[in-house]
Amino acid sequence: GALLALSKPPGLPVTGRPGELSLSALLPALRRRLDLPAELHVVKAPTRYNWGVLGGVSVAASPHPGLRAIATPRECSGLVLLSGCHRATDQLQQFFTAARRRGQFPATYCAVTVGVPAEAQGEIRTGLRWQQQGDTAAVVPVLSPGRRSLARKEVKSTLTRYRVLGAAGGCALLQLQPKTAFPQQLPVHLTLLLCPALGDHEHSSRVGRVLGVPFLLPPEAARTHTQV
Repeated sequence: GALLALSKPPGLPVTGRPGELSLSALLPALRRRLDLPAELHVVKAPTRYNWGVLGGVSVAASPHPGLRAIATPRECSGLVLLSGCHRATDQLQQFFTAARRRGQFPATYCAVTVGVPAEAQGEIRTGLRWQQQGDTAAVVPVLSPGRRSLARKEVKSTLTRYRVLGAAGGCALLQLQPKTAFPQQLPVHLTLLLCPALGDHEHSSRVGRVLGVPFLLPPEAARTHTQV
């Protein structure tokens, strides 16, 4: 059967209520347009597990395991993997589920960043936790998490590997491979590189500049604003 990858725009949910516009509701029309013999269904869809509300482009699959009826936030964009073969769908989902249970995350993301990392490739290791800031909760880094906080699961050790694919005009194209899964992991990790993702209006304010030199602001001191 057919195996397709579609680029889903933000604002379009994967599933929805009867009569609501969603990707699943459009699949029959897509099947007819492509003249495919079998019904299409979703194998994997982008989630906000690593990217938050950013448009992270998942080249392989999201590290968060999903089922055929996975509900994806409207804000997320990225590649959706579709299949016209139930057997292939089941095998792929079993592969991703088994990989996650082994602590492996077969996902590769690409991001355009404002700023170019000092090193062409490397790793970002830090603890991450939720922190209440006023009326909202935010994911903040914990550079040296204690054993007790890790044991109580108040903080999670996270790791992302990155590689610079190209750079121009003060921006860079990065390849990102998260080795752990935590909400908003990738955009927060990019701020630690002092290279926030282009379009990240939630975390980019944590990177300030003085005379063109970037520096990291404490999350509580960085007011969220539209990235310029």
